[in-house]
Amino acid sequence: MPVLTGSSAYAVAETFGWKYGLDTKPNEARQFYAVIAVSTFVGMLLNFIGVNPIDALFWTAVINGILAPPLLVLIMLISNDKKIMGKESNGCFTNLVGWTAALIMFAAAFGMFATWQ
Repeated sequence: MPVLTGSSAYAVAETFGWKYGLDTKPNEARQFYAVIAVSTFVGMLLNFIGVNPIDALFWTAVINGILAPPLLVLIMLISNDKKIMGKESNGCFTNLVGWTAALIMFAAAFGMFATWQ
């Protein structure tokens, strides 16, 4: 089974609380196996319409690099909110590492745009 179809099926099933797992019979986890089938079909379709898989991976990485910094900021804000996290909110070291990572990721994204040719 291709890794991307399986990982997407696990992610979607966990998100929606569906029964999942390759050790589960298809009639017990219909939605999970449907996501695998649809993902495989979309992958085949991309091949037949001429999408270069290397280009697709490249653009996926670019999109991830652009979306990750604001998402990390959101995660840091939520993990520091005592109303949401209670006593499990971030400590000083975690804040230092998290905000430093966010700044570095923003700098990398801006650097990518600044040097784009």
